[in-house]
Amino acid sequence: IKEYSEDFDRAVQQRFQMLRDLRDAMENDQLLLHFQPQLDLKSGRIIGAEALIRWWKTDSSKEGGYFISPADFIPIAEQSGLILPIGEWVLRTACEAAAAWQKSGHDMRIAVNVSGAQFYKSDIVAITDKILRETGLEARRLELEVTESIFMEDVTHALQTLQNLHGLGIEIAIDDFGTGYSSLSYLRQFPIDRLKIDQSFIRNALNNPDDAAIARTIVRLGHSLNLKVIAEGVETKEHESFLIAEECDEVQGFR
Repeated sequence: IKEYSEDFDRAVQQRFQMLRDLRDAMENDQLLLHFQPQLDLKSGRIIGAEALIRWWKTDSSKEGGYFISPADFIPIAEQSGLILPIGEWVLRTACEAAAAWQKSGHDMRIAVNVSGAQFYKSDIVAITDKILRETGLEARRLELEVTESIFMEDVTHALQTLQNLHGLGIEIAIDDFGTGYSSLSYLRQFPIDRLKIDQSFIRNALNNPDDAAIARTIVRLGHSLNLKVIAEGVETKEHESFLIAEECDEVQGFR
């Protein structure tokens, strides 16, 4: 029991320390965005990018610093409520970058993840509208990505919010499609433009018939509902060739 108590205390202390460090990171510009390219499979043209948050933690003992994985700090941000200001910062920074691309004549969209907390605990419609106006980014160049889980919490609220977001002129994508547990009925009820095949299915599609079948099914399902389909986690030419053969529309990854 003593050992368990000590381990628990240590975990709590580590969590609070990371929370303090995360607050400092926000104030000291240690958060940054990486952009993962998205490619149209028919034209071979880069058509957009997804904004991915990273935390560069400065540390003089480790040659200046090191990256902390979003898997480590995003759950703490969500539990503490910091995800709201962080999420707004990500959206604004991503839109500023996309506005610069737009000004340079590049016809590219920017995809940004929206967490469940942002969706239900902030006025995401008003925030998005304000950022679009202030950055000058055309609404059609912004895509917000949500996961299937948002449909399970409050269907009425989710439907109204997505309709209002869509009304701004932006696109809506379902991220990590195929990994959730909600009903497929939302695909015809909600204003959705794109399905994203989760990278876990793509990673083993070449040597796992089940994963290949799931990816193939998602492409067929999306097309039958007049939705675009994009596969994430595409890192090799072989994966790209597989998806071309399956008539997937787009891919995302550092290939």
